[in-house]
Amino acid sequence: MWLGIAIKTDAIHADALSDALMGAGAISVSVEDALAGTDLETPQFGEPDGLINSPATPLWNESRVMALFQPADDLVGRVARAALEVGITDLPNIELTEVEEQDWVRLTQAQFEPIHITDRLWIVPSWHTAPDAQAINLVLDPGLAFGTGSHPTTFLCLQWLTEQVKGLETVLDYGCGSGILAIAAAKLGAGQVLGVDIDDNALIAACDNATANHVALELRHSRAPFEQNADQRFDLVVANILTNPLCVLAPLLAGCVAPGGKLALSGILAAQAQQVVSAYAPFIGLHVGATHEGWVRLEGRA
Repeated sequence: MWLGIAIKTDAIHADALSDALMGAGAISVSVEDALAGTDLETPQFGEPDGLINSPATPLWNESRVMALFQPADDLVGRVARAALEVGITDLPNIELTEVEEQDWVRLTQAQFEPIHITDRLWIVPSWHTAPDAQAINLVLDPGLAFGTGSHPTTFLCLQWLTEQVKGLETVLDYGCGSGILAIAAAKLGAGQVLGVDIDDNALIAACDNATANHVALELRHSRAPFEQNADQRFDLVVANILTNPLCVLAPLLAGCVAPGGKLALSGILAAQAQQVVSAYAPFIGLHVGATHEGWVRLEGRA
């Protein structure tokens, strides 16, 4: 049995209070929006400005700091003293709850079930048996890098790949994250697949996932020189990022599509589609190929 503590505070004190609670013996501390689930909920992170992530706000003005402690005498008093240390003199109510011991690994795994993309392709966590042994089953577990197949934008890109990969195509997955799209392309029969990402950890995850799926990928950091010549153009180019970086990357991504090749972009909300279409208009014409849960997939042909 563990004890959970929750305190409401503001953005000014949330970080300092978190540190003070750790100093008071907390096993873990987290901060969330105290107004989550209401009309006043505030998204913490905005879209990237160019290629650099920047939070929209430092923290929520109405924050809820939660800490987990081992049972102990005078726990509320220890928490109150930690709050005083960081300048919270008017201490709000301290919520105290019992937290039962659980098999957290099993609980986490239970949240991830096999994902049916098409009759041809499934995404299957390693602890599950593939629902259709005759289908192409991509083994992928949740990890540090984005991409498990559950997000609508990933789903849209996977569907596109199952439609477009017939065999031996060259494929570029720009912003590969966990490598899910690149690995899917390889397992679907692509002849050569390159994954590019800005994050070193993503490239490590993609490499590990490729090994687990017994496919060979070429992986490259986005800072590496990317020469746009005949040898660096691809039959299929897919990028599942976000609207702003997709617009910035328009000359690069459009230039990577071989003559007669195809481009698919996602990570785009329906209301942002025209912005991306306009950014790519000087290089390649795009149209909405599919939508899913408010997100769109834009497609074009060189």
